[in-house]
Amino acid sequence: MLAAERRNEILTLLKEEGKVIVADLSKKYEVTEETIRRDLEKLEGDGFAERTYGGAVLKENDKEELPFLVRKRANVAAKKRIAETIGSMIEDGDRIMLDASTTALFVAKQIRNKKNITVITNSIEILLELSDVKGWKVLSTGGSLRAGALSLVGYQAERMVDDFYVDKAILSCKGVDYHKGFTDSNELDAGLKRQMLNAAATKILAVDSGKFGRISFTKIMNFYDVNIMVTDFDMNEEWKEKMQDCNVKVVRC
Repeated sequence: MLAAERRNEILTLLKEEGKVIVADLSKKYEVTEETIRRDLEKLEGDGFAERTYGGAVLKENDKEELPFLVRKRANVAAKKRIAETIGSMIEDGDRIMLDASTTALFVAKQIRNKKNITVITNSIEILLELSDVKGWKVLSTGGSLRAGALSLVGYQAERMVDDFYVDKAILSCKGVDYHKGFTDSNELDAGLKRQMLNAAATKILAVDSGKFGRISFTKIMNFYDVNIMVTDFDMNEEWKEKMQDCNVKVVRC
């Protein structure tokens, strides 16, 4: 196993369990404890972990984005429920935009049985997922690759999105805050998501409960910029009134 693959697996364990032990990881991966310490040192340097005596704990950091392959394995059950709900909203013949979020990937998997769909996406994973679907038109935004996020961003991607109008845009974010709205960890991704919203007749936000109460680095949109929010978050009356005031239809799954 390559060192980068091992670190991704360790990061996934940190995300799932909150902490790891050097001795346990050494046995699991059949490497020396010193090798594991170097892995943890690298994860700490990247802002994902905080080393402790004999191991490390997950560092909660809304400014740093976990790698896509790690995020894809987090909150899977909730993301699948959200994807199923959104899938029921997509009809044969729809033209849609999907961002490069892990939730959007689950949506792509969910709608493979639909007919005559046009998809525009900046997600490398979604392009691969849909590469063998017959009768669809799948368009890549192009742009510069953000390797860890497996997303395409930048001027070329924004120019491509600006040339199209679609029925629905399905997006996610890293943070949902009562006062600050929807935020993300990268300004290039956030800017492209705003353009996707502007290009869609119906704007759908897919967000699991773990995103609520968080504020990330850059703002994507306000609540009133979204038509539908699909979530597993159990909103209290204050949140419900806020969504009603902003004319957002909340679908809980």
